[in-house]
Amino acid sequence: MASATRFILIETSHAGNVGATARAMKVMGFDDLVLVRPRWPGVLHCEEAVERSSGAADVLSKARIVETLDEALDGMTHLCATAMTPRDFGPPTRAPRAHLEALSQTHAPAGVAFLFGSERYGMRNEDVYRCHVCLSIPTAPDYGSLNLAAAVQLIAYEWRMALGGFHVSAVPSAHESAQRPADAQMLAAMLRHWEQALVAVDYLDPAAPKKLMPRLQQLFNRAQPTEAEVHILRGVARAMLETAARAKR
Repeated sequence: MASATRFILIETSHAGNVGATARAMKVMGFDDLVLVRPRWPGVLHCEEAVERSSGAADVLSKARIVETLDEALDGMTHLCATAMTPRDFGPPTRAPRAHLEALSQTHAPAGVAFLFGSERYGMRNEDVYRCHVCLSIPTAPDYGSLNLAAAVQLIAYEWRMALGGFHVSAVPSAHESAQRPADAQMLAAMLRHWEQALVAVDYLDPAAPKKLMPRLQQLFNRAQPTEAEVHILRGVARAMLETAARAKR
C-alpha cells in the first residue's frame, strides 16, 4: 500500500510528548507529524522536545503547526480518532489491530491520518465525529491510562505491521563457535579432562569410580553445550589440575 500516513496531535500540552512522538513515528518509518494549536507555539524547537526525540530531530524539523484541524487533514481520506471512552454517537469503535489489518487488505485510501487529543482531555466529540473510526487500544479494565507518546507508538506499530512490517535481522555472533554445538569427540575429550581433574582434587576415586563419569556424560548430553562452553569447562578442569599440583609441591 502506498498510502500517505499522518500523525496529528491536537492541543498537545507537553513538549516531551511531542519529541517522544517523533521518536515513536521514526522507528516505525513514519515522518509526517502535524500539531494543531499546541500549548506552546515554539514546541518543535523546545530543548525537551529535541532531547526526547532521541535522534528523530528530522521528524521534528519537518513537522508543521497549524491552527485548525481542517488544515491538518488536508489530503487525508481515512481518519482514525483515538479515544479510550466509546461515544454513544459517532464512528464505530474498533481495536487497532483488527481495523488496520482490514484497512490494509481491502482499501487503498490516499491518506491515513491518526488523530490524538490533548493529554488532559483527550479528543473532543466534534473531532471524533469527523472520523471514520475510533481506535481504542485494549488495556486492563481497571486502568487504561496511556501516555500520549506510548499511544502513538502502539498505533504506529500496529499500522506498520498491517503494512507488512520490517524484517528482523539476526545479529551475527562474534564467534561462530559460540553457537555451534560441540560434537561427540569434543565432549568425550572434555570428559576425560574432567575425569583427570576430579581425581586430582580427590573427588573421584579411580579404584571405585562407581557411575560418576557416565552420569556426567548424561548430564552434558542433556545440556548440549556449545563449542565455546566446552572450552570454558576444559578451562575449569585445567585450573583444578593446576591447583592440585601446586598443593602437592
